[in-house]
Amino acid sequence: MKEKVIILDFGSQYTQLIARRIRELNVYCEIQPYNQPIKEEEGLKAVILSGSPFSVKEENALKLPLKGLLGRYPVLAICYGAQLLADQLGGQVERSQKREYGKAHLHKLKQDDPLFQHVPESSQVWMSHADHILHLPKGYEVVAGTESIEVAAFRKREENSKQAVYGLQFHPEVSHTEYGKQLLKNFLRNIAGCKAEWTPASFVRETIENIRKQVGGEGVLLGLSGGVDSSVAAALLHRALGDQLVCFFIDNGLLRKGEYEEVLHSYRDMGLNIVGVDAKEEFYQALKGLSDPEAKRKAIGRTFVEVFQREAAKLPDIQWLAQGTIYPDVIESVSVHGPSVTIKSHHNVGGLPDILHLKIIEPLRMLFKDEVRRVGRELQLPEDILGRHPFPGPGLAIRILGEVTAEKVALLQEADAIFIGELRREGLYERVWQAATILLPIQSVGVMGDERTYEKTVVLRAVNSLDGMTAEWSRLPHDFLARVSNRIINQVHGINRVVYDISTKPPATIEWE
Repeated sequence: MKEKVIILDFGSQYTQLIARRIRELNVYCEIQPYNQPIKEEEGLKAVILSGSPFSVKEENALKLPLKGLLGRYPVLAICYGAQLLADQLGGQVERSQKREYGKAHLHKLKQDDPLFQHVPESSQVWMSHADHILHLPKGYEVVAGTESIEVAAFRKREENSKQAVYGLQFHPEVSHTEYGKQLLKNFLRNIAGCKAEWTPASFVRETIENIRKQVGGEGVLLGLSGGVDSSVAAALLHRALGDQLVCFFIDNGLLRKGEYEEVLHSYRDMGLNIVGVDAKEEFYQALKGLSDPEAKRKAIGRTFVEVFQREAAKLPDIQWLAQGTIYPDVIESVSVHGPSVTIKSHHNVGGLPDILHLKIIEPLRMLFKDEVRRVGRELQLPEDILGRHPFPGPGLAIRILGEVTAEKVALLQEADAIFIGELRREGLYERVWQAATILLPIQSVGVMGDERTYEKTVVLRAVNSLDGMTAEWSRLPHDFLARVSNRIINQVHGINRVVYDISTKPPATIEWE
């Protein structure tokens, strides 16, 4: 049985980061709402309580029946989790006069404790809390402090490791905590007894076996986007099922220049049973006269469903619809009482399962994006697919502000091809998380030779990010940007101005629509 760790989410912005760190240590974990009962199951090794934006002293503080949890599994409580534990078990927690936020250094470490093995005295940690633990509950003891607080870490050690409980006032999951990963490793191995055997290779083996059991001899249909998620899902399903899998790749006329032909060729080289569908004109017609971003998205989604439904009707032996859903989609579809969560429905195929009356299979639903790429490499997918920047489902329709026309798409494709091509040529593509070119619905005066021009403006956008939740604008070299601007203005007739977007997310978003 696969070993597992459960993270109870109290709404912290760092909850997904805790999960990522644990998985980087080759231990499988899942996030669930704090108020969802933990199922007794074989292989469950430990429970982690996340932080929260709440204070345990507030009337609407998120509570958990700890006495039903403690003693069943080893527990690691982080920040709010630690304060909640101290408060509910009879300790004293009070609101601080000032919020402790930022760097601190551990002092008075009990270095013989298995949690702090290979963690040195005075090592840096990251604090982010407004509550202060003044006194611990009976039976608990301090194992570390900082220069400003006495209780930075505490424990209740028992002879039975299942009853071990640790609380941390700091965040071990963030990079600012120098030995945070070592501390998590110590908890997982020294205290929870995890073997750390969850790897891309083991995931591929288990998933292929599960797909074969789930699907049997029935047919599976998958709509490919050309992106990483759907491509890795296709490779896994193909490895498990062979030609029982049929893939659609629909050209909606909103892809990058030459992308439809290039990606279709790559998929055929992978041995996939793939059907290419040219539906450009249908999408352009659906977008005619629309300028509102939400209206454009709905028109694209509706047209995709219509095209997909029509093509699927030609395949009578299909019983399953595959989706490239990944773990952030699953987490964000679950309502948790906390501001970290944005509730949204699965958006991969726009209601197709109900329309087509097909069963759903989602082979990647428990993976983060970086894990999807690692699994893709295990499956030996080509790097030109695995290394592709994220690309929005509506494609260039939301990078053309205002109404979308075939002429505007062609204009943007040319400018975008220059930008992406130069990023690749200069070795900058892999150093940027996502790059885009945006066509603005404005014209400006310019001069070319002795002639006055009145043409369009494009925006270059390049950002660095881990998962798209936050993003920093990329510091591309000025001479590089100058060369890209010069090429676009000189080679793309109809554009006479290029600007560079230096907005971060938040407050801006990565895409403009």
